[in-house]
Amino acid sequence: MMILLRTILVLASLGALLARPSAAQAARAIAPQTPATDSTKAARLGRADRGRIRGRTEGIWVVVISDFQCPFCKKWHEETEALIERDYVRTGKVQIAYINLPIASLHANAMPAHEVAMCAAEQDRFWPVSDALFRTQGEWKDRRDVPAFFDSLTRTLTLDRPRYERCLRSGEMRSMIAADMERATRIGVGSTPSFIIGGRLLIGAQPYEAFKRAIDAAIVAAASAP
Repeated sequence: MMILLRTILVLASLGALLARPSAAQAARAIAPQTPATDSTKAARLGRADRGRIRGRTEGIWVVVISDFQCPFCKKWHEETEALIERDYVRTGKVQIAYINLPIASLHANAMPAHEVAMCAAEQDRFWPVSDALFRTQGEWKDRRDVPAFFDSLTRTLTLDRPRYERCLRSGEMRSMIAADMERATRIGVGSTPSFIIGGRLLIGAQPYEAFKRAIDAAIVAAASAP
């Protein structure tokens, strides 16, 4: 099980507080769903897993469960995420993590978008690519040639192209995305965007004030925990 999924989505219930492993524990926790002998592939998946987390490890978890083709996810990204970044991530109070939940029955181009983002995460470029995918969502959501569009889009970003293209061709990030989807479903998440904040579920692209209340309450709860 991967670092983020091990520490977050393997919760027995949403009432449980999220585990916060030390950096050393996190480094030892890389166990992607690949044969143990394939150490190079395991390392790539481990880098991708870490690449979708930002913020100081002592911060409480804000887990974003999202679909790059979801219009409400785009709304939250554009209206709220930057405020959480400003007030909580940069101040060390929160670490934010992304969970893939592409809903293919509604969004035909979501899965390839998530593969693009996770291949970028392997190079620690998840967040710039996430920004680009949401920014251009209206341009690619209905395209039939979406791989060509994503190829053009990512060429405007700083990536090791051969490494990125090998990742896409291999399809190796699909197992990580599938694991995200399975565990999100297991804990009762069926729509995007959804959020786990300090172990509690918040659903929908709610206003910033709703997130502020939830985050502040989680910070107080974490401070008073034994």
